[in-house]
Amino acid sequence: MTERESAATSGHRKVDTVPTLVSEEGGEAAMIAEQLTHQTTPGEDRPRVSAVYVWLVVLATFGSIVALVGPIGYSLSVLLERIAPENKEFLGYVTGVGALVVVLAGPLVGILSDRTRSRLGRRRPWLIGLTMVGLAGLLIVSVSPNVWIALLGWGVTQLGFGIAGLQVTSSMGDRLPESQRGKVAGLTGVATMVASIAGVGLASAFATSNLLIFLFPGLVGATFILLFAVFVKEPDLRNAAAPEKVTMGSLLSGYGYNVKKYKDFSWNWLGRFLFNFGVTLSSTFTTFFFAAKLGRPVSQIGGIVAIAGLLGIVFTVGGAALSGFLSDRLKRRKPFILLAGVLFAVGAVIAWLAPDLPVLLIGLCVLQIGLGIFSAVDQALYLDVLPEQDTQAGRFVAITQFSTSIPQVAAPLLAPAFLLLGAGSEEDNYGLLYLISAGFALIGGLVILLRVKSVR
Repeated sequence: MTERESAATSGHRKVDTVPTLVSEEGGEAAMIAEQLTHQTTPGEDRPRVSAVYVWLVVLATFGSIVALVGPIGYSLSVLLERIAPENKEFLGYVTGVGALVVVLAGPLVGILSDRTRSRLGRRRPWLIGLTMVGLAGLLIVSVSPNVWIALLGWGVTQLGFGIAGLQVTSSMGDRLPESQRGKVAGLTGVATMVASIAGVGLASAFATSNLLIFLFPGLVGATFILLFAVFVKEPDLRNAAAPEKVTMGSLLSGYGYNVKKYKDFSWNWLGRFLFNFGVTLSSTFTTFFFAAKLGRPVSQIGGIVAIAGLLGIVFTVGGAALSGFLSDRLKRRKPFILLAGVLFAVGAVIAWLAPDLPVLLIGLCVLQIGLGIFSAVDQALYLDVLPEQDTQAGRFVAITQFSTSIPQVAAPLLAPAFLLLGAGSEEDNYGLLYLISAGFALIGGLVILLRVKSVR
């Protein structure tokens, strides 16, 4: 494939030079003005970012997850036990509405962020503002007298911290060279897993305080996000090229894009969607699968599920960290994506055929390695094929997030239909669900391997 063909396939326009940051007064604004006028191809490597930037990205990612996972994993359950003891199922409604807020508002904030021209740059004003919104949402939730106020507060929380996390990813799209994307994606994958444990731990440490059970994880998360906003400098853009006028039509059109123009981005989006659909399909019913497989009631397998969860985190972190570094070193993405799909499928089959608990855990660990590899390497890959990287990264990062958030909503709703396909025992039905999830994950990996052309 020629250089011209490669650029056309991924929807990027070739330019002769790549702008670099300069230190002269006013030079950064001029550079950004040029950058906002031109586009780069995935193959055009930007200057390497510093270790300080990388670790600030990792900490900000950790912070955005901690602030949300603490309440989701623990605090909201405690709250609903207090204000709605007879309607604990409302937890699903509250968290579902919060996820929907991120889905709907993500592209909108991404578009506005891309077009922001301020003294603090494009991303920093939004990071600061969204973090404050997130803290306000947690305060509302913590004093909620009923489910409706809790739902409102959690929607505000997700609007703040959920989209702040997307802004950090947008910054990565703005700055990261191709040669560092795998490494940083691996590190942020590790941060996400660690934050999932830390968030619940921080919340549970204040179980007796209605206020701190929400605010303490939020304050920890906000601290790390604001560190990123303070120390990751962006140039003054007040004199940069003015963006297009924002209209209702332009905002609504920002939720879609020209699929044919950005083919690689589109195929990667589809592959991510299929893989994430498979992951969510299996993970939603893990507890019931374990119970059916081991022939025990759900109430007696809590310890086993906890052990499986801890092992899963260890192997996911290991897969993410190692594959991220190797994909940068080898300058390859797609073989790792295929490996992820194969490992996930093999792990699901092992779990389905497992005659006892040790083999079942082995299957789950193999599956989690595949998940870790995919989460790290495909984040690097989608940054490689992200359209309009210099001018619309925020918008396309939010659109990419649809490939994760839509399966998180759709898979649990469709899973019962898949379970009905089975005509055997309960164990066989849940085993069939695992096989179907393996198929989705493997097909997702194959779609990316065979259809994404501009990345090796």
